[in-house]
Amino acid sequence: MTNTSYDYDLFVIGAGSGGVRASRMAASFGARVAVAEDRYMGGTCVNVGCVPKKLYVYASQFSNAFGDARGFGWTTSAPSFNWPTLRDNKVAEISRLNDVYQNMLGGAGVNIIDGRARFIDAHTVEVNGQSYSAERIILATGTWPFIPNIPGSEHAITSNEIFDLENFPQRLLVVGGGYIAVEFAGVFNGLGAETTQLYRGPLFLRGFDQDIREFAAQEIEKAGVNLRFNSNIAAIEKLADGSLEATLDDGTTIAADAILYATGRNPHLQDLGFENVNIALNDNGTVKVDDHFQTTEPSIYALGDITGGMELTPVALAEGMALAKTLYNDQPTSVDYDTIPTAVFCQPNIGTCGLTEQEGKDKYGEITVYESDFRAMKHTIGGRQERTYMKLVVDTATDKVVGIHMMGDDAGEIVQGMAIAMKAGATKALFDSTIGIHPTAAEEFVTMRTPR
Repeated sequence: MTNTSYDYDLFVIGAGSGGVRASRMAASFGARVAVAEDRYMGGTCVNVGCVPKKLYVYASQFSNAFGDARGFGWTTSAPSFNWPTLRDNKVAEISRLNDVYQNMLGGAGVNIIDGRARFIDAHTVEVNGQSYSAERIILATGTWPFIPNIPGSEHAITSNEIFDLENFPQRLLVVGGGYIAVEFAGVFNGLGAETTQLYRGPLFLRGFDQDIREFAAQEIEKAGVNLRFNSNIAAIEKLADGSLEATLDDGTTIAADAILYATGRNPHLQDLGFENVNIALNDNGTVKVDDHFQTTEPSIYALGDITGGMELTPVALAEGMALAKTLYNDQPTSVDYDTIPTAVFCQPNIGTCGLTEQEGKDKYGEITVYESDFRAMKHTIGGRQERTYMKLVVDTATDKVVGIHMMGDDAGEIVQGMAIAMKAGATKALFDSTIGIHPTAAEEFVTMRTPR
C-alpha cells in the first residue's frame, strides 16, 4: 500500500466532515495520511453550520415552552433572554468539539497541518511555504456563503457571522428561501427578534413537497415570522444610529438591526492552485467527479459539498468512508443517494425522505397519497395553535412507500426511523400492519388508511 517515493499516501485538503472521515479511516487502514486545514477544525457543520444552528434552535424553542407550561399548571415569571450567555456557551461547546476532532485525527495517526494547501502539481501541495508530496490527494474544502453584489452589501452578514454578533438584533431581516434562511428566521423569531424573511420567488423551500411548502408558510407565519414573497433587496443603507434600511425592488423599505443573506453557497475553491492541475468544473462551478469521486486529474479526488451533490453532513461522511474503503481497504464502496432523509429545523420541524408527490407522479405515473393534518395533543392544553402535517406517497402498482413528509414537533427524529423502513422497501400494507405507539404523533404514520 505504501509508496515511499511520496511523503504521504494520502493528503487531504480540508478538515470538514468528509475530509476528517476520509483521513481517519484511510489511516486506520494503514495509509500514511496528512490533512491541511486553514480555518475550522471540523468544517462548516461543527463551527458555523448544523451544530451551532441546532444549539440555537434549542434555545429558541424555550419561548414556546414557557408559554406551554402555564397551560399545564406551571406558574412562571416573565422569562428573559440573554444573548451573550447563549453566544458564549456556544463558543465553549464548539471549542470542545474542535478538540475532539483534533484528538480523533491525532489518535488515528493523521498528521495535521495548519494552513491553506495549494496544488503545485498533481501529486504535490504547498502549505505555508512547505511542499508535501502524496500518491493521492482529496479535495474537501466545502462551500462558502455569498452575498449578491448590491449597493450596501458590505453591511449584510452571512451564516458565518450570525452566531457571534456582539449585540442581539431586535429586528432581523433574512433574505433567502432555502432551509438555512428558514431555520435562522425561526431561530431569531423564537429568541424574540422581530423577524422578516424575504424571498424572491412565490414560495420558499424549492425542491420540497408542495404541500409541505404551503403548510410551512402557514405555520411559520402563524409563529410570528413576517414572510415577504416575490420580494428582493435593491440596496442597503447604514443609518446614523447604526441601524440598517433595506430598500426593496418595489421601492418600499424595511428597517433592521441586521440583515442576514442566506441565498446560497459557492464551492470554496479560491487560491488552491487549480492552474497547476487538470481539474474540470461543472457548469455551476462545482468540481466534476466520477462515481468514485475521482476528478479529471487521476491522482486527485473530491467529495462533499464541492461536488454539487446533496449538501448534507451525513452525505459527506458517507462519501469519505466510501472513498477510504475503496482506496485503502480493498473494498470498493459506493454511496446510495436514494432515500436520503433530511430535516429543516424550523418551528415546527420538517422531516422528509424520498420522493415528493410530483416526483412520484413523474417516476411511477400512478401514485396514492395519504395525509393527516392535526393539532398535537400537547398543544390542546398548552394552548398553541400549531398544527402537524404528515404525508405518505405510495407507488400504486407496488404499494411501496416512496415518499414520507412531515412538519411538526420532532419531525426529524421521527422521519429518521421512517427512512429505515423506506430503505428496506416497506409497503403501505406493512405500515398498516404495524402497531403504533399511543399516544404519539408518530403513530399517525401507521394509522392513515384513507387515500386523499
